[in-house]
Amino acid sequence: MIASTGVNESARNADDGAAAIGRPVRRKEDRRLLTGRGCFVDDIVLPGQTYAVVLHAPVAHARIASIDIDNAAAAPGVLLVLTGAHVAADGLGGIPCTQLLGDGGWLKGYRTHQPLLAAGRVRHVGDRVALVVAETLPQAQDAAELIKVAYEPLPFVTSLTEATEPEAPLVWDDAPNNIAFEMEVGDKAAVDRAFEQAHHVQRLTVHNNRLSASAMEPRGTIGLHGNGRYTLYTSCQKPHTIRQLLANAVFHAAETDFQVISRDVGGGFGLKGTMYPEDALVLWAAARVGRPVKWTGDRRESLLSDIHGRDQMDAGALAFDDAGRILGLKVSVAANLGAYLSVSALVPTVRCVLNLSNVYAIPAMHVSARSVFTHTTPMGPYRGAGMPEAVYVIERLMDSAAREMAIDAAELRRRNLIASSAMPYKTALQYVYDSGEFESVLDKALKAADWTGFASRRAESERRGKRRGIGIGFYLEAITPFSERMEVRVDSSGGVTVLAGTFCYGQGHETVYAQMMFEWLGVAPDKVRLVQGDTDQVSLGRGSFGSRSMTMGGSALKRAADQVIEKGRRIAAHLLETSEADIVFERGRFAVSGTDRSRSLREVAGASFAPVGLPPGSGIGLEGSGTYDGPFNFPNGCHVCEVEVDIETGHVDIVRYAATDDVGVVINPLLVEGQLSGGIAQGLGQALMENVLIDRGSGQIFSRSLLDYGLPRAIDMPAFDICLHEAPTRSNPLGVKGAGENGCLSPPPAAINAILDALRPLGVTDIAMPATPERVWRAIRAAKNA
Repeated sequence: MIASTGVNESARNADDGAAAIGRPVRRKEDRRLLTGRGCFVDDIVLPGQTYAVVLHAPVAHARIASIDIDNAAAAPGVLLVLTGAHVAADGLGGIPCTQLLGDGGWLKGYRTHQPLLAAGRVRHVGDRVALVVAETLPQAQDAAELIKVAYEPLPFVTSLTEATEPEAPLVWDDAPNNIAFEMEVGDKAAVDRAFEQAHHVQRLTVHNNRLSASAMEPRGTIGLHGNGRYTLYTSCQKPHTIRQLLANAVFHAAETDFQVISRDVGGGFGLKGTMYPEDALVLWAAARVGRPVKWTGDRRESLLSDIHGRDQMDAGALAFDDAGRILGLKVSVAANLGAYLSVSALVPTVRCVLNLSNVYAIPAMHVSARSVFTHTTPMGPYRGAGMPEAVYVIERLMDSAAREMAIDAAELRRRNLIASSAMPYKTALQYVYDSGEFESVLDKALKAADWTGFASRRAESERRGKRRGIGIGFYLEAITPFSERMEVRVDSSGGVTVLAGTFCYGQGHETVYAQMMFEWLGVAPDKVRLVQGDTDQVSLGRGSFGSRSMTMGGSALKRAADQVIEKGRRIAAHLLETSEADIVFERGRFAVSGTDRSRSLREVAGASFAPVGLPPGSGIGLEGSGTYDGPFNFPNGCHVCEVEVDIETGHVDIVRYAATDDVGVVINPLLVEGQLSGGIAQGLGQALMENVLIDRGSGQIFSRSLLDYGLPRAIDMPAFDICLHEAPTRSNPLGVKGAGENGCLSPPPAAINAILDALRPLGVTDIAMPATPERVWRAIRAAKNA
């Protein structure tokens, strides 16, 4: 629950519009969070609380010959030691891929459940083997080291490209060639004809490196059991989904037996959009010991066993006519799933496949995709979830084609952009774009980047012995359209409570929902309270993911506000002794049309709680609920990255970064720019430094701490020049498009295209992500030697 403090009765009367939709309102929640008054899972200490530690497997693939827990169980302070055998004895289930529970069998392939604790076999380094619960955390840590596990090593495969080879070790015996799922979309015959007619064909294979979301707050979870109910405090993005999985998949009990509470959460990025074994283990252990059980992961555990993202190989080909217009596209996608299917494991693959048209008019497309098991940490959605991968391959192809056809990279894109007049535009795959002004977006981005003035800046860098390059990344994103539910309750004093099915873990929902209540109901922002993340208080919610909070949640909130107004009109008409048809609502007041007779929202809300005398059908109180299940919408943008490369060291310096983004109607430009800036930093992190490195020979993860996993820092980033281009969508009543994931889609291709533009005169034609100084230096030396 997040509550605001203070009351400002004059805010609406002042009516300076400072809090209205479209204004850059500072975040309400920041004062509380920055002064240490936030409440994260690790801040919670319950009476009688105990502490849990998970023992992880040190090998990539092995049979568990035996587990000796006696010494651990007898260690000081230890209350409980659990293994996979105990899981089986108590009949607990594993964690399924929820994406497949309602797909109607569309995705054919091999389905797994992730076990709470491995039994019989471990399938990746970091697989969970045992749980220790003790009075203190040090006691639990010491006891975990006393558990003796006899592993019988088995052959393993960690490489995406090697996993499907005929002799590769199998992760699952019933999944031949380690192939989990395959899909094929598009018109292969039409694409074959396009390539036969092509004047130029551009081919390229690219790899998206494996990443960790590295949220500021590592995961934590506390289990409590009493009076026949389980209560879970956890840091997650989707509390209601966790409740459903705990009840239906793991404990086989009624959902009413479970309460999931998520208070403040320090970042998610998809990593906290899934359920993990620890969420069930602490509840199970709490029921056994009769006391609360707390588990808090550290950074080492996060890098080891939290879901990873990306790790996808794409082989693409574009066919062009002699005027540089695209005739057809074919792409082969291979995605690493790791050892188990996470809750949303196949989302990145499906979203990538359907998003490959990007902003271009491509008449013929054919895409084949396969998702592959390996003996590695399970994969899942990471900010963008498949769409950065799609943008990366198409934008790298466009730059490579521009170079080989001797066409300016911006001009080649311009020739192939979908025209605004073509909207609605149906792609050759599935999506129907309802809006988009791609050429205007391109023009604004090029102007902000001073594209025409680049040559002089390049010359100046060369005078200093450096190499300068410029690159474009154009993106389009499909916003997840899952339905959402929101409630608005007005109390007798005129204060408003928003009960949100969405969930905020840093986006600023407390602020933007208050802006919406100010705009629609005339309520001062500091009289708006947000309740979220408690499944006992919020009846239903999808959480937040896929950039859908404003499009789906905001639209549902608008319908809830409209219900409040409609009910208020009935009560106001009764108070003003007129017909409901004569009542208009504006600026927080219900008025009789054409007169100066009116009642404030506060007065009407107060009257709505009267025990008698209300019009028939008024009920008790002034409240509304709304749902929204509208179609996809498609934010888009063009980013231009400029780099300078030190050819002696391989160091890449990002010297300019300009971004123009169309997110439809902007609710709060300050927050949108913050979302975009964070996404850009993450995208540049992937391009230049981030990489979960797994040793093929041992299966060990070398990136086990932030000393080894290179997160971008402020000093690594330039000031971003961000411009918002508003092309409202018709897919929802607000005209808003998503913004949360957008920032990370363009930076990888923009940065790599810029690096290659800088190094092309030296003979460097390709470089893999992350483009670390060593990798750049080696590419320069290899080109020189060649």
